[in-house]
Amino acid sequence: MARRPASVRARTTLGATAVVAGALVAAGLAVVLLLRANLAGQADLRAEVAARDVASQLAAGASFGGLDLPDAEDRPVQVVGEDGRVRAASKDLEAIHGTGSPAVRPGGSGRGHDDDEGRDDDPRRGKVSGDDPAFTTGSATVDGRTADYRFAAVEVTTPRGETVTVYAGAGLAATRDAVAAVTRAMLAGLPLLLAVVAGVTWLVTRRALRPVEAVRAELAEITASGDLGRRVPVPDARDEIACLAATTNETLAALEDSVARQRGFVADASHELRSPIASLRTQLEVAAAHPELLDVDGLVEDVVRLQHLAADLLLLARIDAGDRPPARPVALGRLVREELERRAAGDRIAVRASIEADPRVMGVPGRLARVVGNLLDNAQRHAGETVRLSLREEAGTAVLGVADDGPGVPAADRERIFERFVRLDDARSRDEGGAGLGLAIARDLVRAHGGSLTAREAPGGGALFEARLPVI
Repeated sequence: MARRPASVRARTTLGATAVVAGALVAAGLAVVLLLRANLAGQADLRAEVAARDVASQLAAGASFGGLDLPDAEDRPVQVVGEDGRVRAASKDLEAIHGTGSPAVRPGGSGRGHDDDEGRDDDPRRGKVSGDDPAFTTGSATVDGRTADYRFAAVEVTTPRGETVTVYAGAGLAATRDAVAAVTRAMLAGLPLLLAVVAGVTWLVTRRALRPVEAVRAELAEITASGDLGRRVPVPDARDEIACLAATTNETLAALEDSVARQRGFVADASHELRSPIASLRTQLEVAAAHPELLDVDGLVEDVVRLQHLAADLLLLARIDAGDRPPARPVALGRLVREELERRAAGDRIAVRASIEADPRVMGVPGRLARVVGNLLDNAQRHAGETVRLSLREEAGTAVLGVADDGPGVPAADRERIFERFVRLDDARSRDEGGAGLGLAIARDLVRAHGGSLTAREAPGGGALFEARLPVI
């Protein structure tokens, strides 16, 4: 099995050359066929003109012996009667084939063709037939030289009432020589033209792919150095390669940002993990030295905080890795009610729920419940006296709102608050162990379900977090 050329340049050159070769062969064949047909038509016309000229002489009353016949080598002529006898023939004609008789002398016998015998449509006396002549291809020998001719057959009735057929030929040598010359010229020029096409395609392709090679080389250096701050060169031309380079730079920028966020996430996670672990270690060391000072409740609190933080980090890692459990239809109203009942005993402030609809969405029940729980946890942490939850369906979208009467979120921080490990100053003063991951997890989960989560000011003051999910 033949191997394909390895480079795009080689494949492009071979493809372009093959296409041009096919086009040239087809065009050359068409030209040769058209040229042959045209020259053959001209030969037919010359033969017909010669035949009608002789027929006109006969119709005018000329005798067979007194005919003015053209040169035999150029246009051989033979006049054959209905009985197959030759009435007249060109002077230097030595042999003929493809006409009404193989004889070349008047009075010869033999009938080569009997097509005219018994015809009822003979022209009138002293008239040349107006029908289209019959054409045949044959050969004639003149002065010892045999050549191919195209013969035209024209019937004529002499004034004496005798009907004869005039055969006049036109040489085909010039036609065949012209066709052969054109064919040889095309065959000779085809390799040269293909070589030019291949060379030009090779050079043009190399020039076109030069920016691609520059992008590849720069990417290789970026990979080797690990410096994601570098960018590939963008060509000045506004073509596909420039778009490729621009998209590559956008990808590098997104990758650099992702790596920076990942590093920040790792650093923040390390910091958040260090605090409860350090607290646990301190308490255990104190308890080891002074057992009477062991604070079991504090240890349990720190362990629970550490457990929740580890669970949050694990969930974020799964989300970042593209973990998507199988989705199924979920009745959102029932899910919200169940989540409210589950957490009712432990809520600091009772939740006022207004569930106006029970929209069905495609999703993972556990993760949707996590969204509701995180939003309620955030509201409980910042509320003064009231936490409100609403659920409604609006224009094919399920709208879940959680509001509190706390200090609210400043307009400048309404996007930043969804970043990981971000806690506003007021939140830090009231935080009871939150790591700043609840809202980030909620938004990531909502987006994974094809929805959106935004923060704005509640109608009565405070913060309102609104999640929108497509309804099925």
